[in-house]
Amino acid sequence: MTRPPFLVDGHLDLAWAAGLGRDLTLDLETLRERDPVPGQTAMVTFGELREAGTRVCFGTLFALPRTGESPEGYMDPAGARAQALAQLDTYRRWEDRGLIRLLRNGAEVGTHLADPDGPLGVVLLMEGADPVRDPGDLGFWVEAGVRLIGPAWGRTRYAGGTDAPGPLTPEGRALVTAMRDLGVALDASHLDDAAFWEAVEIGPRMIVSHSNSRAFLPGNRHLTDEMARAAAASGGVIGLVFLSPFVRPGWTLSQPRVGLDELAAHARHYAGLVGWEHVGLGTDLDGGFGREKAPAGVERYRDVGRFLDLLPEEHRAGVAGGNWARWLTRLL
Repeated sequence: MTRPPFLVDGHLDLAWAAGLGRDLTLDLETLRERDPVPGQTAMVTFGELREAGTRVCFGTLFALPRTGESPEGYMDPAGARAQALAQLDTYRRWEDRGLIRLLRNGAEVGTHLADPDGPLGVVLLMEGADPVRDPGDLGFWVEAGVRLIGPAWGRTRYAGGTDAPGPLTPEGRALVTAMRDLGVALDASHLDDAAFWEAVEIGPRMIVSHSNSRAFLPGNRHLTDEMARAAAASGGVIGLVFLSPFVRPGWTLSQPRVGLDELAAHARHYAGLVGWEHVGLGTDLDGGFGREKAPAGVERYRDVGRFLDLLPEEHRAGVAGGNWARWLTRLL
């Protein structure tokens, strides 16, 4: 089948992967031979993104909090900030080497998309706002190039999040207000319902970089129909996650990987609610999981296009990248 002209991925943890010791400049086979991350077969390299036709992605700054499973994580805002600054430096070094191009506004995105021979375009997205010391610190990150922030991951100082119910904190309300005033878009992925609806009332531009539908899955990690409608009403796009347990409830590694047709059901559900123009990709591939948990048929990043073959032909280009490109060029 004819594939869309380009992809835009709403969520890739590229600098996080580099921080784990993965060299994304290697070809995928070589990276897999040298991979320092056990149990998560790598899928993403710069070469794979190029072969897939990915022209732009939202590249994250993700600070990992300390948990029983992650003793190396941060314990305070200074630790979170240090992680995010190290990842920011990674993106800048990649840009210096000509591997990526950091994009800060819609005009730059439009110019970049018109250059088919350019490197990967990256729009910086902060996933979890703990690296922001306080709302007054937001200007520093805007100057550094951050254009979208998700206040939560699990619980943060700013908001209730995944498996951690709760509203925006007073600092969170101040941060979201500052984001609105400075034109920083809010990524609603990971926000608990209470925090989500408070953010809607404050009124920043909103997208959902990587969330599937709660119509198929329980839990506050996924969007209710009402949340999807609110995100679309703000002009936002919703990115679909390529993670088996986020596609089918109760999926475990002991089971066959879910089918791409099951992920396509999430896409069709969203389209029925808000229209295909608000549906995009937010694969999160290599974002804490590998091929083992990706849908069947996606053995490496260049296989993402197989998903598009299951969608109505007239909407494939929009889901592949056109919908994100429209949002980026008009609202970034």
